[in-house]
Amino acid sequence: MATRIDLRKLPPLNALKGFEAATRRQSVREAADELFLTHPAVSYQIQVLEQDLGVELFSRAGRSLAPTAEGRLFYGYVRKALETLIEGVESVRRARADSPLRVQTYVTASIRWLARRLPDFVAAHPGIKLLLTTYAFDWAFDDTIADVGLVYCEKTPGPEYHWIPLFEYRLHAVCSPALARQLGPAPTPAALLELPLVAIYSEAHHWDLWCESAQLVYNATPAIVVDTLAVALEIALEGRGVALVNGPFDTDFLAEGRLVQPVAHEYACSGSWGLICRRESQDNPRVKAFMDWLVRAAANK
Repeated sequence: MATRIDLRKLPPLNALKGFEAATRRQSVREAADELFLTHPAVSYQIQVLEQDLGVELFSRAGRSLAPTAEGRLFYGYVRKALETLIEGVESVRRARADSPLRVQTYVTASIRWLARRLPDFVAAHPGIKLLLTTYAFDWAFDDTIADVGLVYCEKTPGPEYHWIPLFEYRLHAVCSPALARQLGPAPTPAALLELPLVAIYSEAHHWDLWCESAQLVYNATPAIVVDTLAVALEIALEGRGVALVNGPFDTDFLAEGRLVQPVAHEYACSGSWGLICRRESQDNPRVKAFMDWLVRAAANK
């Protein structure tokens, strides 16, 4: 049995939010704005804490605010306690059987691969609700808004995460069959540089990497620069350019014959696409069911 906690030793808990924000922002006014409180309300929270602890937590000179040595010491404990409490709250929310399973991925991964397969999961697991969130540019998994992520990681995530690699991050060129015919039989990688190239501005270096690995010099003059791979694929489907794909997001189009790989050359980047969740969530029945299903789906591309 756990030992009893002496709650009499705790300071006023509600005042900790004001102290944390004021210390981090080094401003009572900014802390008040962040917490949607009045300036006097945050000042009062800090005063209550100082009286309870018997020390000054801040030194004040005019409008400037700086934590004292005691304030800096206390801040470390307060910050850790609040983060631990938030983590516990999120864990409980994630474990609720009636809440949707929150899945995070990117726009292209959603549109061109995952969304087409999700109805199969729902059909096989009618008791699990899904909430799919997509991001265009933020590659990091955010466990505050998602239970599971289909994301790209350049390196294996830290020990607090459960990680299952799914796809290598390999760059390969695709275009429409009509555009490929302009290259003639058995084209070389160098021949692609004669065609309009589509680049993604957040991944503009990918053409450099692909060309360098083929012992070519990229001329850095794509026909157009777009913001997502989904848009680049649309241009390729229309026969207006060559796109570089970094995952299995053209699989269906290749199988249908709407896109082709005009040359066989590929470039393997570091990292991989994979599934990620918090370590403590990996045995949650809903999380496990989804991750196991997606591993099987990935095996079939």
